Amino acid sequence: MLRVGIVGVGHLGRFHTRVYSELGGCELVGVHDSDAARADEIAVEYGTTAVHDLGELLGSVDAVSIATPTVSHHEVASRCLEAGAHVFIEKPVAKTVDEAREIVDLGRERGLVVQVGHIERFNPAVRAAMAVLDAPKFIEVHRLGVFVPRGTDVAVVLDLMIHDIDLILGTVDSDVTSIEAVGIPVLSPSIDIANARLSFADGCVANITASRVSREKVRKIRFFQSDAYVTVDTLKPRAQVFRRKEVPEARLRQIASGEIEGGLEDVVDYEDLPLDSQDSLELELGAFVDAASGRSAPLVSGEDGLRALEVAMEILRQIG
Repeated sequence: MLRVGIVGVGHLGRFHTRVYSELGGCELVGVHDSDAARADEIAVEYGTTAVHDLGELLGSVDAVSIATPTVSHHEVASRCLEAGAHVFIEKPVAKTVDEAREIVDLGRERGLVVQVGHIERFNPAVRAAMAVLDAPKFIEVHRLGVFVPRGTDVAVVLDLMIHDIDLILGTVDSDVTSIEAVGIPVLSPSIDIANARLSFADGCVANITASRVSREKVRKIRFFQSDAYVTVDTLKPRAQVFRRKEVPEARLRQIASGEIEGGLEDVVDYEDLPLDSQDSLELELGAFVDAASGRSAPLVSGEDGLRALEVAMEILRQIG
């Protein structure tokens, strides 16, 4: 039975506590937070123990979920890894690329799992779409959110866009060759709206827009490949695939030119991909428990988190 502890029980850490308290294959040993009263409150709510000394917690666990502010990820993760604990780290993996690389290297040296919390990989619509994606050539992403003060200490690229950077890097099996980006602050001192265009060695292009000053939430990804158009809405969630029917080229041209009557339904088949109802966070933390227990490799490794951060930081550099 894997013994798990949680460091940081604020907004996200509270959800971690709930999931671990119900998850099979592990024992939630305790929670730690710099705010001792908060740790006490969450411990009571979920029937676990508040451990006010981090060293004491690390002495009694095999693995740790880190849900502290990003600025402390490097310090906390390093201490956990040096104590011999596998770590799950909420995204982004660290404040800087150098800090992220040190975390990844330390995990590798110690033979410990480092998993990064890019939860969209576990979204049911994304998982359904992954089964039909095959070398997409163009990807269009819109991730728009309403303004909330929490998270505005970092640019929208690290707050929201990094989710889609990770998804794209996990989908396109090719190196990024160029990045173009623009962005502006609107309601905070940081960048609130950003657009980035990633070009890959295999010819794929990804266009990503992220905003946290929209009037409504939008989470849509569109993949275009040689045999299909796949659209994903991670909020609904919903995934659809559109494919051309077996229509002779001559008839297709006649319909397109208006020579004969016809519409989209005459040339395209589409289907809603079946989705399961499994909770994304439960899947994500369950995958971490499996990886830390030696049953599988992490779906989103420390190296994956590092790569996403490298691209995000280059986008911020391009914005200037």
